[in-house]
Amino acid sequence: MYEALVKEGHSPSDVMKGINLKPEDVHSPDTRISLSQLMTVYRNAIRLSANPYLAYRIGETVHVSTYGMYGYAILCSPDFRTAADVTIRYHLLATPLASVALTEEMGLASWHFEPSVHVAGDPTLYRFVIEKQVGAHISVMRDIMGRAFVPEAIHLTYARANDFGIDPSDAGCEIRYSQKANQMIFKSEWLDSNATLGNRTTFLHMLDLCNTLLADLTLRAGVAGQIREILLRDIADPPSFEAVARQLGSNARSLRRALERQGLSFRILRDELRGRLALEYLRGTALTTDDIAVALGFSDGAAFRRAFQRWTHKTPSEIRSRQRRAR
Repeated sequence: MYEALVKEGHSPSDVMKGINLKPEDVHSPDTRISLSQLMTVYRNAIRLSANPYLAYRIGETVHVSTYGMYGYAILCSPDFRTAADVTIRYHLLATPLASVALTEEMGLASWHFEPSVHVAGDPTLYRFVIEKQVGAHISVMRDIMGRAFVPEAIHLTYARANDFGIDPSDAGCEIRYSQKANQMIFKSEWLDSNATLGNRTTFLHMLDLCNTLLADLTLRAGVAGQIREILLRDIADPPSFEAVARQLGSNARSLRRALERQGLSFRILRDELRGRLALEYLRGTALTTDDIAVALGFSDGAAFRRAFQRWTHKTPSEIRSRQRRAR
């Protein structure tokens, strides 16, 4: 988005207005952006650009390589159905403002796109998000299936607009407006081919990395993320739930309800952190299980081993032996 708008001649300060990032942050691997920042830069694009196909064109610049390890997992998938499954399973890693789903019926497959609740109340932003997502999906499918990929049709829930839209000559198919769902329809036979760049060994490794990235992303999300941050400060001697609530300026009852809305509890969060840290210690250090037990606040090594087996259905020694074999 940044590159496309600067290339049009807009100043970096105008492109990034309201998102509290410097131009040099754009390509830094350490930079993390929020959905709110993403929506702000989309609105900046709508305000600044006179390109009638801007959203779709920016979507087209999204390639498998844009998504890092997530994209590499898609590329290494052994077949295109698996690639589609990976796309859906790890879609959160793409900082999405729209959900994606895939259906099949009578020889036709359909990607379905639905903007998040953050976008639904702004009709112009809604269209921008959908058209960028359509462009990105066509681009990525051409990356993995070949440039010959062409959809059968694109359906959009809104009416045709005059300010911006999708270029039908580039999409290569009919675009129908005022439909029941936002979807990109294509022949199911595209999913039946083996991926020419697929590699099962690399694919499994990429899935492990994607699982780690997804866990890290989840770790930072919402009130649960705030609680995790507090627990991480001293996981060996964590504060009580009541003490955490006070630190967050809440009371225990309100905080418990907030966690329940996320399907979580204080104990689940604490055990999740202990489990993840235990795996990191077992895989990345030479600490004994007794040392790890102390670091995580267990009374002894036996208590830690019982808890670890309850969390992972494996023993610490099984994790260590698997790590040695991997090396």
